[in-house]
Amino acid sequence: MAKIKPSQGAPYARIMGVGGYRPTRVVPNEVILETIDSSDEWIRSRSGISTRHWASPEETVTAMSVEAAGKAIADAGLTPEQIGGVIVSTVSHFKQTPAVATEIADKIGANRPAAFDISAGCAGFGYGLTLAKGMVVEGSAEYVLVIGVERLSDLTDLEDRATAFLFGDGAGAVVVGPAQEPAIGPTVWGSEGDKSETIKQTVAWTEYRDGTVDKFPAITQEGQAVFRWAVFEMAKVAQQALDAAGISAADLDVFIPHQANMRIIDSMVKTLKLPEHVTVARDVETTGNTSAASIPLAMERLLATGQAKSGDTALVIGFGAGLVYAATVVTLP
Repeated sequence: MAKIKPSQGAPYARIMGVGGYRPTRVVPNEVILETIDSSDEWIRSRSGISTRHWASPEETVTAMSVEAAGKAIADAGLTPEQIGGVIVSTVSHFKQTPAVATEIADKIGANRPAAFDISAGCAGFGYGLTLAKGMVVEGSAEYVLVIGVERLSDLTDLEDRATAFLFGDGAGAVVVGPAQEPAIGPTVWGSEGDKSETIKQTVAWTEYRDGTVDKFPAITQEGQAVFRWAVFEMAKVAQQALDAAGISAADLDVFIPHQANMRIIDSMVKTLKLPEHVTVARDVETTGNTSAASIPLAMERLLATGQAKSGDTALVIGFGAGLVYAATVVTLP
């Protein structure tokens, strides 16, 4: 019986560079209030959101991803030709096939990399990061580009008082490459499919196609149920990620949760008993909920503004539709 040669990968993997792209149009709450019966004060108190970015027709999923990817590759000190894998997490690319990752890989000038899309909602960045880490350590790619990108304005029902104010557009990207010491911790991830109805697309594409419904599909959610799940269950997952990495909350420099809602973020900080010195990402205030893009966008902003620095230890956690989640501890690039 022949023996298969073992993989020749790196000992560990790390995030080497990060990049982001926010559409040029900034949409204040006043615009949202044109179609729902609410107030700026109510939106801010319930979500912490004051503005969000909405993409123009030219700011496609591909175009935004290419911009974010270019910044991440440059930040990593690499060239596009060195990228051996492209993973794109999105729920708002409306072509079932081919994967938008293949188009992005071509447009950035990568040289025939592995390229595929994943659908893991707001936990998509964590899923992609974990897959990229595996590719680098396993040896199937030396450098992997992970992109979270959304045009959620295309899936927003502007008459839905529960969600019309939540969503924004944008793209965030990181490059994962080899490391000589651990810089991406074990991932704590999973799903709770029995709660899948709490965040979902309103109707299937086929129902819209067949004329069963005349309203384009949108994302809807049961706000209170999602809030309770995120605050209580995801704090437990975050603690499990800290335990898996062998550190405590006191060892953290930065906390980057999915930017779903400011109240959820603040409640998680309290439940985890994070010390005052830990910088907490609150990008949701001006960016809104960008699903798979929210963590890399928040990471990029913290580094760009000096609120976080290279080498900081950060806990990242994403959670959303499915319900799915993924948390890990990383060293910032």
